[in-house]
Amino acid sequence: MLPSYKRSRLILNTDAKNEADDQFAIVHALLTPSFDLHGLVPAHFGTGKSKVSLKDSRAEVEKLLSLMGIARPVVADGAEGPIPNETTPNPSEGAALIVREAMKDDKRPLYVAFLGPLTDMASALLTEPRLNERNVICVWIGGAPWPTGGHEYNLWNDVSAANVVMRSGIEVWQIPQNVYRMTSVGYAELMERCYDRGAVGKYLVDQLIEYNLKVDGVWEHRPLGDTPALSVVLNPNGGKFEWRPAPEFNSEMNYVHTGKHRPIKVYDSIDVRYILEDFFHKLARFGRGQQELANF
Repeated sequence: MLPSYKRSRLILNTDAKNEADDQFAIVHALLTPSFDLHGLVPAHFGTGKSKVSLKDSRAEVEKLLSLMGIARPVVADGAEGPIPNETTPNPSEGAALIVREAMKDDKRPLYVAFLGPLTDMASALLTEPRLNERNVICVWIGGAPWPTGGHEYNLWNDVSAANVVMRSGIEVWQIPQNVYRMTSVGYAELMERCYDRGAVGKYLVDQLIEYNLKVDGVWEHRPLGDTPALSVVLNPNGGKFEWRPAPEFNSEMNYVHTGKHRPIKVYDSIDVRYILEDFFHKLARFGRGQQELANF
């Protein structure tokens, strides 16, 4: 195994049962030896698809861990819904985990990757303002294309939380919708490279196809849109980005460019080939019982 100082501290916050791509990112994170994974935080995804979305996400996380035969890491539930307003947290075990890990005496940055709404990051900041002075990097899959913005699902599920995070002092890396949608894989590739890689590989493909059957249109692919959150931690320069003053969001989810806040890193592209190949090969090795770095 890599020594701890060569591993990236990571908490993964996931609305795991929202669609069919979080599952791939969760498995990928669990199979990455260079991650010091401090915990998985199941997250809500509103009430439009389920009235108990947090519980659904928790059950999906537990299912994946069971399929992989993994008893770790810590699983700490996020909030059941959005924050009430921009000054009031919605406390949760997940937010407490973020605070606890961020306040530890560790020289390494703490990456907190959000695959859904920013509820638990906002709650952590509102609960413990000292996080603004800690070495925390919030990686967010969310927000519509720059510079105009508009409706985007992860943002929609907690606009207030996004405003809290954007106005904060922590470092933010944003991967907007036009970037995360560029990670599509087709059924043929999934069948060839995932389906026979053990119980979890079969499940990943089955649940993706099952989800596609429920949505409008003809689908023979799916964007693995949450995977870029891991890509930029593994390879921060594996894409094009700019540092731009953090925006705010209005009620229509458009960007409001006040110019008042510190810069955030906004990715305009990522190295899709790298991150998808990294996942497929790690899953293949796991299927052969070769998960550990010592076998690389």
